[in-house]
Amino acid sequence: MSLESEADVPGEATLPGLVPEALRAELIAFRRDLHMHPELSNQEFRTTAAIKERLERAGLAPRVLPSGTGVICDIGTGPRCDIGTGPRRPDATGSGLLALRADIDALPIPDVKSGCAYRSTVPDRAHACGHDVHTTVVLGTGLVLAALHERGLLPRPVRLIFQPAEEVLPGGAEDVVAAGALDGVRRILAVHCDPRVDAGRIGLREGPITSACDRLEIALDGPGGHTARPHLTTDLVTAVARVATDAPALLARRIDTRGGLSLTWGRIESGHAANVIPQHAELSGTVRCLDLDAWRQAPDLVVAAIDEIANLHRAKSEITYVRGVPPVVNEVTSVELLQTAMIARRGPDSVESTEQSLGGEDFSWYLERVPGAMARLGVRSPGERTVRDLHQGDFDVDEHAITVGVELFTAAALIDITD
Repeated sequence: MSLESEADVPGEATLPGLVPEALRAELIAFRRDLHMHPELSNQEFRTTAAIKERLERAGLAPRVLPSGTGVICDIGTGPRCDIGTGPRRPDATGSGLLALRADIDALPIPDVKSGCAYRSTVPDRAHACGHDVHTTVVLGTGLVLAALHERGLLPRPVRLIFQPAEEVLPGGAEDVVAAGALDGVRRILAVHCDPRVDAGRIGLREGPITSACDRLEIALDGPGGHTARPHLTTDLVTAVARVATDAPALLARRIDTRGGLSLTWGRIESGHAANVIPQHAELSGTVRCLDLDAWRQAPDLVVAAIDEIANLHRAKSEITYVRGVPPVVNEVTSVELLQTAMIARRGPDSVESTEQSLGGEDFSWYLERVPGAMARLGVRSPGERTVRDLHQGDFDVDEHAITVGVELFTAAALIDITD
């Protein structure tokens, strides 16, 4: 595959006003509406309906996924993927589709932004990871591309994928793929909000850009007893504490450190009284890996390490290891496509290198099947000193990032690609 020269990429001269002011305002309002009405994984019915209705008003034919949440919509002359209803027709152009993916679910945490007019109206629910922005960017791109297609300016078919359930393991991506969303797709792109990058910029990286992420649930049991006589029973609190502290250290000596395996606990629970040795204890956490090979070894290594420590303290262990997602591994040509598109719209200073994150993302399941890449979309207001992070109840974005994301994806769709 080759990209045309930068001079042949549609820019301001050939496509002035790519995102008109009226559309910018509409997209900000759409994002704020989603932000006020967050929905958890596989419950995104209102969000799905809003996406579908807006695409239909643009003259497009969106299809809701078989689960009832999530939307697929084709623009141009690519294959009509009749999701869940039968065989797919071949691509009329033979060119294959460019897919743009957004995740649409929210998190089960409270929105604690004070004085925010579009704060979540749903208790203990918040778009604290930027999925409302991702959704709005892909929607806005679809509206722009539909208008360009009417003018004969869309060189290839494009598929919009609005995916439910990214926030649960192993993620909704596999269900979307099973429904046929990648049929006919040649390349897939995505963005993820990054509060460390200024709005107006994106971060790019070839190769792994996220880590693998699995979930771990452990139950330890013993006969219980009196704290005056721990030698006559299983000292379960000590056992669970040793698992919590020793398992990560033991794993560090059983796998190549370059694999970046990290076991981190998020919950530990045991006991009800100061003078009673409990009969049950629980631990929950995540296993993350920077390297795909390390991720494949992780389950056996983690289970063996925990069993050894539990046995040493005479505790019975029950381990539930939930496979999550592999790393998102950005394909080189797809990164080049995003870089060329961003520079064409925003100039060479709009792209920066980004490091690999230990966060997990089920966009990786798409990349197991077709080439593609994810960009870090800057959402920090330039000059802002407040340090924000994802998955926190005060998370918010500079909404200029929405226009930037739409321009990025639109320009990528318009670049002439020769395979």
